[in-house]
Amino acid sequence: MTDFQIIKRNGSPENYSPKKLNHIIEIATAGFDLPKEDLINDIESILKENIKSSEILGHLTLSAVKRTDVLNPDWKNVAGRLKIIELIKNTSLKRGINLKESSIYQNYLQYVKNAVQEKVYTDVLLEKYSEAELIEAGKFINPDYDFVYDFAGASLLIKRYLCEHKDYIFELPQEMFLTISLLVEQNEDKSVRMAQVKDTYEKLANRKISLGTPFLMNLRRPNGNLSSCFITAMDDSRESIFYVIDQISAISKFGGGVGCNVSRVRCKGARIRGIKNSSGGVVPWIRIINDTAVAVNQQGKRKGAVTVSLDVWHMDIEDFLELRTENGDQRMKAYDIFPQVIIPDLFMKKVEKNEDWLLVDPNEIRSKYKVEIADLWGEKFTKFYNELYMEARAGKLEMFKFISAKELIKRVMKTQIETGMPYIAFKDTLNKYNPNKHDGAILGTNLCTESHSNVKPTKFADRRLEGGKIVAESFEGLVHVCNLVSINLSTITTDKELDSVCQTSVRILDNAIDFTEVPILEGLQHNRRYRTIGIGAMGLADKLALNNIPYTNSADYVDDLFEKMAIYNIRASINIAKKKGTFEAYKGSEWDKRIILNKDRTEMTAHSKYAQEWNEIYDNLAKYGIRNSQLAAIAPNTSSSLIQGCTASVLPVYSKFFVETHGKGSVPNCPPFIKDKFWFYQENRNINQTVVVDIMSRINKWIDTGISVELIYNLNRNIRAQDIYNTILDAWKKDIKTLYYTRTIQKDGSSSEKEECISCAS
Repeated sequence: MTDFQIIKRNGSPENYSPKKLNHIIEIATAGFDLPKEDLINDIESILKENIKSSEILGHLTLSAVKRTDVLNPDWKNVAGRLKIIELIKNTSLKRGINLKESSIYQNYLQYVKNAVQEKVYTDVLLEKYSEAELIEAGKFINPDYDFVYDFAGASLLIKRYLCEHKDYIFELPQEMFLTISLLVEQNEDKSVRMAQVKDTYEKLANRKISLGTPFLMNLRRPNGNLSSCFITAMDDSRESIFYVIDQISAISKFGGGVGCNVSRVRCKGARIRGIKNSSGGVVPWIRIINDTAVAVNQQGKRKGAVTVSLDVWHMDIEDFLELRTENGDQRMKAYDIFPQVIIPDLFMKKVEKNEDWLLVDPNEIRSKYKVEIADLWGEKFTKFYNELYMEARAGKLEMFKFISAKELIKRVMKTQIETGMPYIAFKDTLNKYNPNKHDGAILGTNLCTESHSNVKPTKFADRRLEGGKIVAESFEGLVHVCNLVSINLSTITTDKELDSVCQTSVRILDNAIDFTEVPILEGLQHNRRYRTIGIGAMGLADKLALNNIPYTNSADYVDDLFEKMAIYNIRASINIAKKKGTFEAYKGSEWDKRIILNKDRTEMTAHSKYAQEWNEIYDNLAKYGIRNSQLAAIAPNTSSSLIQGCTASVLPVYSKFFVETHGKGSVPNCPPFIKDKFWFYQENRNINQTVVVDIMSRINKWIDTGISVELIYNLNRNIRAQDIYNTILDAWKKDIKTLYYTRTIQKDGSSSEKEECISCAS
């Protein structure tokens, strides 16, 4: 059937042209060994008089999606190209561009002017760059990069990240990446700025570097926050508690994920102003945090998300572990909170020895001993805690409880099996590797457990009222802030290229610190004091497969790979410090003491085949210092890996073929190289998790913050509670800093689902 008319996007009729249809299919299938005639055959069943051209293209796309399977994975890439073609056609109609006569990217300067006028883009672009520079930048655009996405990636890019205006998609992918690149480099020296814009654009558009979600969503929009991760802490006062809740709402408004430590807050039944049984404990405040995160979201695109952390010595720890379980008093639940337990080494040692563990009230400890136990870690914590232990045995504490340490870890494990949480943060390990231990302590982690640094609750030291109004107020506080990117290892083939990508990544994130508008003052102070950044990685399973390395045999390979990345990242930050100076708190830091990743020069170079590179780094560190106090953090990358077309993070694949369920239907997906490298993709659910922990520990040696380590237990493989216990113990002994989700695959085939991390590079 060829003799009929179709309705074009502008509403005008046109004779149906098989030639035009074939041209679109040729573009979509170019480079793939696929039977493209199958798409043509599918179309014939729907052709009719006055059918819309958009309906034909939509049917083509759906046909390609349905044909995707583990033997024919390239169909998902065909569907992605068709999705982008649809976007370009719709956008060209809105812009009045005839694609037969000119490119959709024909005039970037005019596009920017329109975007600024319509308040889609910030006017910083026109303030910082001349018209000549914007014309030059427009020449960097490579339209071929539009066609690198599979269906899931293209759909997510369009739905979540491209700027909308008046209910239609305003920008195209290359405009997004180029505009972001211009803004990233806005404050660089003009003699090198445009070259750096081109470098950044190429690495973003060609999927070498993946930006964190706030970067992709907000950088170029007016008043958009760029920071991915925040961590705050409550002090034990009404002022501090509500101040932190307001902080959380401000962060959630701009799409940031939040970690909040509540270990200073007095326990349930504690005294308030000397009156016994007055305090409701931490749970009522956590419920308010829960409702705040639900109520405040980012323009309806993403809800707020908060992980609340509590130290395992706190009297409310048992109630805390029940926050998301189904049983019990519903007034003690907070189902939208992500609980996190902070565990010191002493607790794990008592678990091993099957000894009792003491639970205490931080307010009583503060009042009687003038010690903030939440700030202690390592030997100081152990010494003080052992003294408290004896005081409690002698009956000198009012609020305390002894509980079997092993039974308490069993409670943690039981809750993990039921809910996938709590996350676990090993406090002494976090602080042992903290390069800024001279300036404070790490109290907990961010939402995805890979980012952390010193945090101090705001203390309202001097509040004076006149006429019912506060006229004097001084406070101190630090809220952890970190911007994230992830390096797509699947697209990088040489060490030279990896070095270059690391250099660009460090520059992107360090530049962002200087123009990011952090929504809270304490976050701005943290940015200046520590200049913390987080360079992560994704696509490790793909890189291993491309090199014919099974995941379970990859420990030595990943050890070498991430040592090189550490060298490249540190060297890049030192080079920036040479030009721009160090972070504010550099004096007295581990960097200042020539300690890198908790190792001095002798220890670092003793067994490394990169001893020469490390020696050069130590020499240059002594001369110039370093720009960023923390450099590396590996996030889950659940959704951004879809845009990048690679496997998420550094963990094994969950499945070689899976179906993602979205609001508009289900999308089949599989790793990018599954067709040729099927046997080298090993599924996480079928791997002993102690093997995964060992590989994570190899990577962890070279990561100065953390990794989102997700554990999966397949109960169909006769997993016992002892196996889960042994894995937690093994992770602690191998200096893994945190454990993210714990997922279980039940014997009935169901699994405990995890929620997407929305704050990081996800």
